[in-house]
Amino acid sequence: MNTQTTLVWATAAMGIAAVLAGCAATPSSQAVTSTQTLAANQATLDNRAPFLPSSLFPGSAQRFDAWHCEPAQQHLVTATNANDLRLWSLHGAWQLPQAVVASGARYQDGEISFWNRGDQAQVETPRGQLQCQLGQRRAAATRANHPGVMFLGRGNEPGWSIELAHDVPVMTWTTAYGTETQTLPYMVSVMDNDAGRVVIENANSKHFFRVRIEAGACFDDMKGQPYPARVTLTIDGEQYSGCGQGIAP
Repeated sequence: MNTQTTLVWATAAMGIAAVLAGCAATPSSQAVTSTQTLAANQATLDNRAPFLPSSLFPGSAQRFDAWHCEPAQQHLVTATNANDLRLWSLHGAWQLPQAVVASGARYQDGEISFWNRGDQAQVETPRGQLQCQLGQRRAAATRANHPGVMFLGRGNEPGWSIELAHDVPVMTWTTAYGTETQTLPYMVSVMDNDAGRVVIENANSKHFFRVRIEAGACFDDMKGQPYPARVTLTIDGEQYSGCGQGIAP
């Protein structure tokens, strides 16, 4: 499991809804480096599961919080650790160290800050402020509840899920609301730690699949529960969209 402590910085996004993304100090939208790809592919060739970007994980946090912010209609996800806050917008992810404040809890990195006081929060960036209201909370998935799973993705209509094993490059694909399950080996085709993006696929033309995982605020389309990653699965000619999270040991 990837234990690095630095979250990705998001690419700048257009318009007011991209306030946070436009303030990242080190944006990255370039293609994955050959070194990252080769390392990930070597891991799968050695029959070892690859390390995933840390921006897909909650750290030591036990839950994810959803925030609904004005005036930009921005939706954020946070996970609070002992000394920092992990923050996801629709366009990427940040790690904000804890800062000294008279009341509440404040986290800041450069010109980006998140100031939480109860169920209210204020986000400050060079482009302005967001006033946020706490929404839903979701307990982070753990290895206790999902033994041997490194990443969990799921979606609705029809209900489906994927589980990436923590030790070997194998994906378990479950659909039809849990009634049909397949276990499929995969290879890494993209591994971009800076952007928090991973693409895995197989080479079986008769049963091809591709999974794209990207760090960013995601909300379950049935209950609105918060997640730190968006997941797109293409399999057997069908495409499924949902949310997911990395699961640390």
